[in-house]
Amino acid sequence: MIPQVSKEIIDLGDGRSISIETGKLAKQADGSVVVQMGNAMLLATVVSARKASPGVDFLPLTVDYREKFAAAGRFPGGFFKREARPTDGEVLTMRLVDRVLRPLFPDDYHAETQVMIQLMSHDENVMPDALAGLAASAALAISDIPFSTLISEVRVARVDGKFIINPSRAQLEVSDIDMMIGASTDSIAMVEGEMKEISELEMVEAIKFAHEAIKLQIVAQEKLVAKVGKKETRTYEEEREDEAIYAKVKAAAYDKIYNIAKVGSGKHERSAAFDAVKDEVKALFTAEELADNGDLVGKYFYKTNKEAVRNVILDLGLRLDGRKTTEIRPIWAEVDYLPSVHGSSIFTRGETQALATVTLGTSREANQIDSPSEQGEEKFYLHYNFPPFSTGEAKPLRGTSRREVGHGNLAQRALKNMIPADCPYTIRLVSEILESNGSSSMATVCAGTLALMDAGIQMVKPVSGIAMGLITDGDRFAVLSDILGDEDHLGDMDFKVTGTADGITACQMDIKIEGLKYNIMEEALAQAREGRLHILGKITATLAAPKADVKAYAPKIITRTIAGNFIGALIGPGGKVIQELQKATGTTIVINEVDEKGVIEILGTDPAGIEAVLAKIQSITFKPQMGEAYEVKVIKMLDFGAVVEYTAAPGNEVLLHVSELAWERTENVSDVVKMGDVFMIKYLGLDPKTRKEKVSRKALLPRPPRES
Repeated sequence: MIPQVSKEIIDLGDGRSISIETGKLAKQADGSVVVQMGNAMLLATVVSARKASPGVDFLPLTVDYREKFAAAGRFPGGFFKREARPTDGEVLTMRLVDRVLRPLFPDDYHAETQVMIQLMSHDENVMPDALAGLAASAALAISDIPFSTLISEVRVARVDGKFIINPSRAQLEVSDIDMMIGASTDSIAMVEGEMKEISELEMVEAIKFAHEAIKLQIVAQEKLVAKVGKKETRTYEEEREDEAIYAKVKAAAYDKIYNIAKVGSGKHERSAAFDAVKDEVKALFTAEELADNGDLVGKYFYKTNKEAVRNVILDLGLRLDGRKTTEIRPIWAEVDYLPSVHGSSIFTRGETQALATVTLGTSREANQIDSPSEQGEEKFYLHYNFPPFSTGEAKPLRGTSRREVGHGNLAQRALKNMIPADCPYTIRLVSEILESNGSSSMATVCAGTLALMDAGIQMVKPVSGIAMGLITDGDRFAVLSDILGDEDHLGDMDFKVTGTADGITACQMDIKIEGLKYNIMEEALAQAREGRLHILGKITATLAAPKADVKAYAPKIITRTIAGNFIGALIGPGGKVIQELQKATGTTIVINEVDEKGVIEILGTDPAGIEAVLAKIQSITFKPQMGEAYEVKVIKMLDFGAVVEYTAAPGNEVLLHVSELAWERTENVSDVVKMGDVFMIKYLGLDPKTRKEKVSRKALLPRPPRES
């Protein structure tokens, strides 16, 4: 039986369209759709358990995004010919979708829920990650899973001053904006992207443009739901509530928490004080009451704690550590801390500290990107590590987390456009978070800037970053500069902004409430700019400009371009020439063929070794020009002439025939030149008779007058 397929088309207004269809694939899932743009097709499915697991008091939501190599007609690389763990790009897409969806499930819905999105067909002119949010929302829309409002996500770029929705990768390469925006009809939920020093006003304009496109995509989802018929939302076991217990907890804890919060204290001191209040609250209940309702006591204490802290900020304009809303924590920074690395820095802001290191290498060390939707390499990449000791915890290490991938990517995007286009190095920047109490990704940006400048990388401009927060009760609101970890957890917004003195280079925003007005966003951006410039001043006070050169023990890199026909001679039979040259000079030599030419990278710490390699390249590629004069040295004496070597290209020899030594008849070569003599000769090209190179000494000497 042919399945009944329902379909909706979204017109992008420029000849392109997006379709959403359901009813053909994966019908045993709670919801499934296929989203298509051009030849790109994504299948999104959602399944949620009918009951929550015992003891689970949160939403166990998993968003999984995968790109199948078959979608692009390719085989997975390496020996293991099947898709394995997700790439960083796939992880970043999962995070983008998760951050928009998660707040839209009911607070008391705790059933295991899995959203799976897979790229089934790839189109090189379509970037599939921009369709993932739409696909996930549409799958939820046609299911019976409780979900408060429909959303979508789009990418926005700007080319030649014109905004474009869901641009191609080619368009993105010439764009000064690359932003992903997630939103419902009424409000923005998520923003993430990189920019080339745009203004705050331009950023808001891009967000508004994207929001209009998102509204059309939500209308299409609503039409699809109308076609297939809206399923009745499933019933589920709601969380237990007990107003009497809540009233008892609040009465006992609210004022005490309020008084602790308004004093201003350090993270551990404050946590200990809150824990003491919590213990006092628990002491008000019997052991039997705690056995039956301990979970409610804990939940209501958190709710009371959140309300009290937020009210201190709204009532008094004071924050947990005593700062005002616009105040930045104390900052100190240092460069050249580690003696053996190519560049290093420490950046400490309050109780958040990042140690950054820079390592310089050749193109051989570039980060290779190989996924169905993207192939290429990164010559600048950043790795972010968040060990448990940074928050005073002991936890098992289970590989790189999605959070670490996301924070590292944000910091990388913040800095990458400030790396000079002609920088010859591959650069690996690593941020180790040693202390964390909010904004560790922004500390990474600041530490990264200092480490790059310490390494002698001639950054276009230094970059700083700040994390902004928001507390609002619907009527009142407070925008917070440089938020603490607790302010992130208890607040309504986490808005990270990075940039130079002249504009924004990257941003990441997560909104936890619906209906955030643009005027609040604009105020947050203006306040972020003030904070960003303050932090930038601290950075430049530590190191005003990049160091003039790389460190003495760091490798220097020199590049040379040679004609393609000389590559083989430089490599030698079986690589003999280049291997012996690297061994003799202590250098690393990398040869890349670009546009039928050889681009040679020479990396080494010894200037003499680098010069020796350059001399060898000069020798191999040396081609004397007709009629030009060159300095030579006699290296061998023969009866019929002298073998001379070009001093500018050691190893390049030519025979200087006895007849070309002098104008006078020469009986013995040694009468005119001797071993080791250095003089000038003229290059005469190929002898038409012998087809051998011909040079002359006498051609540069005055011709004696003819005898009469």
